Amino acid sequence: MTFRTGIGYDVHQLQEGLPLWLGGIQIPHTKGLLGHSDADVLIHAICDALLGAAALGDIGKHFPDTDPALKGIDSKILLAKTCELLDSHGYTIGNVDAILCLQRPKVAPYIPLMRETLATIMHLDTDAVSVKATTTEHLGFEGREEGVSAIANVLIERKH
Repeated sequence: MTFRTGIGYDVHQLQEGLPLWLGGIQIPHTKGLLGHSDADVLIHAICDALLGAAALGDIGKHFPDTDPALKGIDSKILLAKTCELLDSHGYTIGNVDAILCLQRPKVAPYIPLMRETLATIMHLDTDAVSVKATTTEHLGFEGREEGVSAIANVLIERKH
């Protein structure tokens, strides 16, 4: 068995009047994330972790923000395409462990649905997908509610 790990990180700016997509679901809030796609930082970090674990580059290489066809795209589609790419290179996903860093809104009530949504896209059992959230105790850009960041760690395995 050949196991590989990957780490992904993403950050997007919060802006008034935009929808807030995190972990593939829309969260009620007055601010949303600014980006070329729907700016779902959690999914973007997971994509980067998966691509990195397989040494396939990063999300910007496969889904560049200069591609007009990707303008406003649902990040769940990007995650599905990332999973297809891993599969075509002979990898399966073992598990995902991710963390969201934001001061507000409180996302704990939405984490079970995020986990289910992400697991479904990646064809995993829900218990193979961990999502956590933390504030930064009002420190940094997350604490000032200027943006949201996410970090993901994944384990993949070479299929035999």
